[in-house]
Amino acid sequence: MSLSPTDNTQARNPLHGLTLEVIVTQLADVYGWEGLGQRIPIRCFTHDPSVSSSLKFLRKTPWARDKVESLYLFMLREKKRQGV
Repeated sequence: MSLSPTDNTQARNPLHGLTLEVIVTQLADVYGWEGLGQRIPIRCFTHDPSVSSSLKFLRKTPWARDKVESLYLFMLREKKRQGV
């Protein structure tokens, strides 16, 4: 079985198969809500943050979701660089 170019691209995409909930939860675990709010200053992270309120906002706001996904990729690179 050979992979098509899109299958191969998705296989190397670290976001492939991850839900937004998993991404937000892992970021909150690593940085904490306060750290997350400092890195991405949006209200769902700075004022009474929760996973559910963040998901609600991020699903409706593509630019904010892009920032969250970028921070997640940065976190993965940092972990890999540190050998974690």
